[in-house]
Amino acid sequence: MTGDAIFDVLLAVLGGAVRVGTPFLFVSLGECLTEKSGRINLGLEGVLVFSAMAGFGGAYLTGSPWLGVLAAGVSGALLALIHGLVCSLPRVNDIAMGIALMLLGAGLAFYLGKPLIQPQAPQIPSISLGGWSDSGQVQAALKINALFPIGVLLALFMGWAFMNTRWGLLVRMVGDSADAARALGNSVNGIRIWATTAGGFIAGLGGASLSLYYPGSWNEGLSSGQGLIAVALVIFARWSPVRCLGAALLFGGAGALGPALQGVGVSGYYHLFNAVPYVLTLAILVWTCSPKRSIKGAPLELGVSR
Repeated sequence: MTGDAIFDVLLAVLGGAVRVGTPFLFVSLGECLTEKSGRINLGLEGVLVFSAMAGFGGAYLTGSPWLGVLAAGVSGALLALIHGLVCSLPRVNDIAMGIALMLLGAGLAFYLGKPLIQPQAPQIPSISLGGWSDSGQVQAALKINALFPIGVLLALFMGWAFMNTRWGLLVRMVGDSADAARALGNSVNGIRIWATTAGGFIAGLGGASLSLYYPGSWNEGLSSGQGLIAVALVIFARWSPVRCLGAALLFGGAGALGPALQGVGVSGYYHLFNAVPYVLTLAILVWTCSPKRSIKGAPLELGVSR
């Protein structure tokens, strides 16, 4: 490739990292909060699909994309609340319940979302950061989802709050030692239900980003496994909200690589490059599952660091 082609690819990957990485960011932050409390929610794939449908439907019916975003967050919280309540019952396994929630969310979304496949809903606005350049390509690449700055601020806030606030300390305590939390008079189930529900709301914002910004429509194959990838992304980020931001951009850039190369005429390996995020996920899981390597930063109640 020529120098101009390489520049175009890098620019497209940069813009795509933000565009594709925004759903990853919100879902990973939601899962990070949930896992910090000592609970795993594999059902975030179902939450993502259902909230994308609800967000699109809310925006379509009200004419406001921001009401659609709110509907997506609330629907994600409701599904996650079901997960939190059921997992608080004796002898209920988080993993099995997460798989059931994934199927429930996807099934409800496909059934209730059939009338929404053809209509168009108002989209989340873009923020232009490329006004300083006369290049149309630069301006297009630097148009970012208005939800992305919210996700960045949320990641920074969560990172600060886990270290400096009482609720952050309680979430971490429950995630590291449920017995210690009970000894201090705290409700372990209550904190985990709250963290799981809040995590579902945050993940729901990622669903809104999918259906109301990029790709900006509702269909049954919208998420492409991003909810499941987010679980691996949280492990990669070592349960740090700020690192989740960097990991989301990395996965977003990997997802944008195929379209960027196609844009400069490299189309022979298009589907191979589209598989890069899934290869990254597999590599992370293989790397972190070694019995000889402890995972630093993992909440002890998850059992993955022992």
